[in-house]
Amino acid sequence: MKLVLNLVFFVALSVVTNEFAAAQGPGQRNAPATTDLATLFARDPLTQSLCFKDGGPGGVFQNGQTRNRCSDLNFNSYSADAFKVGVEGGREGVILDLGTPEELMKKYGYTETVGQGQGFASIDVKNGKALILKDYRTGKLQDLSESAALFHVADKTSSAAVRLGHVYLVRITDKNDKGFEMFAKFLVVAHVPNESATIRWQVIADNESAKL
Repeated sequence: MKLVLNLVFFVALSVVTNEFAAAQGPGQRNAPATTDLATLFARDPLTQSLCFKDGGPGGVFQNGQTRNRCSDLNFNSYSADAFKVGVEGGREGVILDLGTPEELMKKYGYTETVGQGQGFASIDVKNGKALILKDYRTGKLQDLSESAALFHVADKTSSAAVRLGHVYLVRITDKNDKGFEMFAKFLVVAHVPNESATIRWQVIADNESAKL
């Protein structure tokens, strides 16, 4: 009887475990965080930059030197009180200032909820197009008017002035690795001019996260 009960318990536990794993979806277990808050400090040699892959500082102290670790987004180092992307190795980047959540809601005609996070949360990139919310209730999206600009890399790097409350969209590629492409979005939630910028960032899609 005890053996039968143990067997029933084991089967039930297996079912619950499998259902939990399925609910997480493929590639979600043990996947790195794709969104977080981060503060970039102009006077700190490490946190002047941010790594979108893990949310950590772009710089590191190693063997008595300050070295680059993973700098996807930089604050103030290259342009005063501005963000810059595509600053390491063969990276090329485009950064677009989309305006405030209020401006986006008015421009694209969707309805926001309390906190005004629906527009930001909806921004996505699919099939070579940047998209944003059209209808909150149905989840339908529409093209961003800046979509074409996102895929045009005129220079090796791109910069944009820091503006409190503004939403930014980023695309990063690598001329030495044609298979690399990363998209991210962020919202400036706090800003001390020429000193610091705190952002809510989120990776939208990239070729590495798809492998997880």
